[in-house]
Amino acid sequence: MMDFSPTEEQQLLIDSARNFVRKELLPHEDVVEREDWIPDDLYAQVKQRALDAGFYAANIATDFGGGGLNALDFTLMEMEFGWVSYALHYIVHRPCNILQAGTPAQIDEYLKPTVRGERLDCIAFSEPGAGSDLGAMSTRAVRKGADYVINGSKHFISFGVRADYVILFAVTDVLDTPRGKRNEVSAFLVDKGTPGFSWRKGPACTSHRGYDHAELFFEDCRVPASRMLGRPGEGFELANKWLSPGRISLGALAVGRARRVLELSAGWAASRKQFGQAIGKFQGTSFKLADMYTELAAAEMLTLRAAWKHDRGSMTDEDAASAKLFATEMLGRTTDHAVQIFGGMGLMNTLPIERFWRDARLERIWDGTSEIQRHIISRAILRQVER
Repeated sequence: MMDFSPTEEQQLLIDSARNFVRKELLPHEDVVEREDWIPDDLYAQVKQRALDAGFYAANIATDFGGGGLNALDFTLMEMEFGWVSYALHYIVHRPCNILQAGTPAQIDEYLKPTVRGERLDCIAFSEPGAGSDLGAMSTRAVRKGADYVINGSKHFISFGVRADYVILFAVTDVLDTPRGKRNEVSAFLVDKGTPGFSWRKGPACTSHRGYDHAELFFEDCRVPASRMLGRPGEGFELANKWLSPGRISLGALAVGRARRVLELSAGWAASRKQFGQAIGKFQGTSFKLADMYTELAAAEMLTLRAAWKHDRGSMTDEDAASAKLFATEMLGRTTDHAVQIFGGMGLMNTLPIERFWRDARLERIWDGTSEIQRHIISRAILRQVER
């Protein structure tokens, strides 16, 4: 039986995360928004305080020095971090979980220093010609002796500017299948500074200012075969181990942001007066608040359910997809309602509402578009009746 009432330990985690967000992150939102960058001294300060507080690498097993939170606890934490801008709360880094699949040497060289905050990873899927369709990627890694030679490019790579190394996905073979040719994809660990690997900061984005992303370029970049993460052709399997938990996390962050938007909207509706009374007294406003509350509660339950199932080994791809789909689309509707409630002031940069509205738009695109989530869910439904 599912019961999401927080335990005493979970409540301590929630309270600690909430206090950390309000004290260490929230005061810096306006600076990051204005500069579209996190100053290096602020980045270092927040990272160190996150390390000291035990929030850094909370998603990684204790065997590797991480916080070892299970999926439900981590989701509860993420809901608190969703309150504040992406750029700031992602300083409190969540190393890519697939690094735990590395060899002992890779774990010592990459994962453990990343958990300690000494190195920073980024993960590279998306390409100019292959976004949601990972099978269409054109970046190639060709075996030559003891090395792989990589050619291709990636874009929209989160943390690509600050990262020390990349978890790169590239085609290593093309297989003949009954449905035609299919790319075999593998993962590699590629350090910045490797000859043939260059990068540049990506174009300015409307959403999540200060959250860095980069374009990566590989021209005859030679990487030792020992830097392959996992086995040859295991790329899609590894990717899914990262994507599904990541979708729960995005759902949780959307819930956290929606909580803040609802709180601000309710406060405005109760204090802003028109025609002699608070605008919250008018059904046009009060019904919006009711819809925001109801959808937020539904998104929260759907996200917690996916995390709860993950901890029990019963979560399906459609569980994670449902959480990501509904929560991020809920956030889009919630921020749109908020703009309407605030009226003209909702579009002024003197208030954070227009920022929330802009930021919400990206959630339905990255880590699998809403259309991809619907495809995952509908395909699972159809499989049940086609058997």
